[in-house]
Amino acid sequence: MNSMIEFGHATHTGLARAHNEDTYWVDAGLGLFVVAGGIGGPGHGEVASMLACRAVVEGVQRGDALGAAIAGADRAIAEHGRTQAAGGPLGATLAALHLDGSHYTAARIGDAHLLGWRDGQLWPIEPAPPGPRTTDRSASAVISPVPASAPHQSTQALGITPAGDLQIVQAEGTFERGTQVLLCSDGLADELDRSRIAAILARTELAAQECVDHLLLAALDAGGHDNLTALLVRIA
Repeated sequence: MNSMIEFGHATHTGLARAHNEDTYWVDAGLGLFVVAGGIGGPGHGEVASMLACRAVVEGVQRGDALGAAIAGADRAIAEHGRTQAAGGPLGATLAALHLDGSHYTAARIGDAHLLGWRDGQLWPIEPAPPGPRTTDRSASAVISPVPASAPHQSTQALGITPAGDLQIVQAEGTFERGTQVLLCSDGLADELDRSRIAAILARTELAAQECVDHLLLAALDAGGHDNLTALLVRIA
């Protein structure tokens, strides 16, 4: 299947923070979409998220698999932390999507979010666990039946979690037309419950950018307690 994509993206500092430590990257030609949330406070978090995005993009541009590119981002952030004298934690959470036609590879670190939507159904894009499995009609890959409200691995972060303990949650498969993928920081996902996110994504009469704008406005109306970033990809 020759797929076309439409996307929208935006970030906002929120209403309680002085700095935006989120970074995102869109490369439609490469089929690569990345959202990173910084850890470490002003002067550290935004550097870590920028390094994460840059390293993942450069890795995929070199031909690395997405998981290998993310491992490279982990090394880049850790090395920056070792060589800079500023001190303090330096880390990033991350959600990434790489499309090659209708085939996708998706990965995340920590409490960044990767959500799929189709025909009114919202689900977390995760690898299938051992045991009973279901095949979602929105993707030909087998996906986890874990509900979208399942907790994320909030203790995991690039540059902070020891490399041997770092868990890259990764899934791959094939999307059907009409699938939408939302990559977002925890600031947005924590403000909006899944039913609210699903209701906004269901407004397919709107452009992808308009849906993203509605997501950020809804999160701000809910309090905007953290940095907010959303990147929406539609498979047409």
